[in-house]
Amino acid sequence: MIKIIINGCNGRMGQTVAAVAEKQEGVTVVAGIDPSDVAVKNRFPVFPSLKECNIKGDVIIDFSTPESLAQLLEGALSQNTPLVIATTGFTEEGLEEIKRHSESIPIFLSANMSLGVNLLAELGQKAAALLRDSFDIEIIEKHHNQKKDAPSGTAYFLANTINEVFPNRKEFVFGRKTRSGKRTPDEIGIHAIRAGTIVGEHNVIFAGKDEIVELNHISNSRQVFAEGALKAARYILRKTPGLYTMKHMIGEESTITNLYTSDEEALVTINHIPSKPQLITEIFEKLGRENIIIDMISQTAPVENTVNISFTLGIKDLKNTQMLLNDFLSEHKDIKIDILDDITKLTVEGIGMETQSGVAARVFASMAKENIEIKTITTSETKISYIIDRRHRDKAITAVKTSFGL
Repeated sequence: MIKIIINGCNGRMGQTVAAVAEKQEGVTVVAGIDPSDVAVKNRFPVFPSLKECNIKGDVIIDFSTPESLAQLLEGALSQNTPLVIATTGFTEEGLEEIKRHSESIPIFLSANMSLGVNLLAELGQKAAALLRDSFDIEIIEKHHNQKKDAPSGTAYFLANTINEVFPNRKEFVFGRKTRSGKRTPDEIGIHAIRAGTIVGEHNVIFAGKDEIVELNHISNSRQVFAEGALKAARYILRKTPGLYTMKHMIGEESTITNLYTSDEEALVTINHIPSKPQLITEIFEKLGRENIIIDMISQTAPVENTVNISFTLGIKDLKNTQMLLNDFLSEHKDIKIDILDDITKLTVEGIGMETQSGVAARVFASMAKENIEIKTITTSETKISYIIDRRHRDKAITAVKTSFGL
């Protein structure tokens, strides 16, 4: 049973977390922290501060105010208790304090505990990468009339995530009162609406010439944030000191989400190429002029001033490639070429790779267990592609699926 302490237990979100926790198995709220004297009936003891709390919890969930950050961090550190911070509106100094304390205890920090909002951020980033400066970007957020901070922490989160694409050169403009002149391409407009009982709505607008793309997320209840916070509590409980985000948690659940195979490629390895950039450029320029599409490329480190380069290409282009390379070999006698055409390319991908270590090791281990040799391998932040003998194709697929639970 995970013992939860709720900081800000008498607030709207604190009460929602308590109500959701009561219905979930494996968690229980053992204490609450709240300096207010609001008449709220809680099924657990409430203390004015963490320092005065004499009940030990496994995780602290914080839905309070930025002003209580100092006592929150001090209390969590003194009790050596992992912390989930869902409060927004922190200053840069406050965020630095959170980062500093995360060197001693595990801290999960998220401007929004909703899975959907974090998906919105990913989609916004992808849209920005595609549309670039040809589209203006505006963010509109709506919340209830009791919310104190504006713009919302989620609006900042969305803006910062999108701005990473540019990289961080766009200026955040909050409304446009008193501003004169035309809108510049280097702006991200952020606008806050406070009205009624709106739980939360965030709209990201990409407006181009004669067309508009909108991404929208609407929260119909606070329960989604409470469920996310409790999920984060389970996650952070298993962690060593460090600063964790929703991206880390989602990543662990989606380390590998897709597996692709291709039997339509050949692997070409050019051995003992003099380590001269101009010479290597010449090889790929020859292929490019013939419209030969290269896929995977890997190069060894220089040894005795020579390197080996491997790349894959469609089998349909293999004959033409061989002719081009043979012409090249006639001018460079020491260079040798190896070609494998009875191969399979396996590609595993998942957004979780970006935040997880040891993924490549698991791929190698799954192949080693079946005694399958990897001919060449390339990686990116979210993808690993590698080449094996085609006769091992089915066995390799089964091994990867078993290793990553696909």
